[in-house]
Amino acid sequence: MKLNNILQEFVQYLAEGFAKIFSPAKDDYQDMGIQPYDCKPYIKAKANKIL
Repeated sequence: MKLNNILQEFVQYLAEGFAKIFSPAKDDYQDMGIQPYDCKPYIKAKANKIL
């Protein structure tokens, strides 16, 4: 009887972990604050090297 209880709790523990990992994200971020970067990155022009 006790072994059955332990196995049931273990399976429930694993199921809750899988549900937490694979459930859709519940992120609710505000529309203000830091915004994602959407510009072209600055690329410094290389100087002509004379060898």
